[in-house]
Amino acid sequence: MAKPVTVTLDHDKSPEELRRKIDANLAELTDGLAGKIALKVDKRWERDTLHFGARAMMQSVTGTIELFPQHVRITVVLPNLLAGMAEKVSHQIQKKGSIMLEDKRT
Repeated sequence: MAKPVTVTLDHDKSPEELRRKIDANLAELTDGLAGKIALKVDKRWERDTLHFGARAMMQSVTGTIELFPQHVRITVVLPNLLAGMAEKVSHQIQKKGSIMLEDKRT
């Protein structure tokens, strides 16, 4: 059974700046979701939600990044074979997501 992993990150950015940072750094965020074997990331925006998908370890990983005025919610849905990595993935998303939203980044 698929397992969703959700991380919420606070921010003080405009929606336009958030979109720019997320678009520029999504590959870095998803890199290594499953043992550093993510191949290709597909993405599409629907209003303030970015939907993305990646192939890793012969499995499909999907997710969303939802923009809110004071926080960003990142949800990654891990397939059954990767569900055991949920805690590790959660920590990785927290760390890489925070770096992605920092002012130092593009």
